[in-house]
Amino acid sequence: MAKKENKTNAMRVLDQNRISYRIKTYECDEFIDGIHVADRNGDPYDQSFKTLVTVGKTGAYYVFVIPVDQEIDLKKAARVVGEKSVEMLHVKDIHAVTGYIRGGCTPLGMKKRYPTVIQESATAWDEIIISGGKLGVQILLNPKDLAHVVDGSFADVIRVKN
Repeated sequence: MAKKENKTNAMRVLDQNRISYRIKTYECDEFIDGIHVADRNGDPYDQSFKTLVTVGKTGAYYVFVIPVDQEIDLKKAARVVGEKSVEMLHVKDIHAVTGYIRGGCTPLGMKKRYPTVIQESATAWDEIIISGGKLGVQILLNPKDLAHVVDGSFADVIRVKN
């Protein structure tokens, strides 16, 4: 009998929306940052994306998807979502807000649907790499398909490096 594939919420959302994607797995017992995952897998940083969750001055949550080697510019991010300011969600609150753990957080299949902004550089790729919804699992998919399924938009939200 064939072993049943363990689908994450993220994969189920993509399946329900008939979005094509690929899965990539790697050995991982605890959180390691996206740069180390990209290095381990030989993936370009600008094709590998991390999911950041912020909270606005109004108390609303926002999701940002940016390259693993970049930092979010909180002022740009706030402007894009129409807030006076946004700040990073505290690590201890990630699971309660998203249903995911640190290192396994993905914009797909969160507990609730939050406004999602994908760094505009993602559109340069036919396929980007995001977390698959648990440690050691990644999803490769078209960035426009990602934006479609999360009702997301594209904008420049990364800090300019000096």
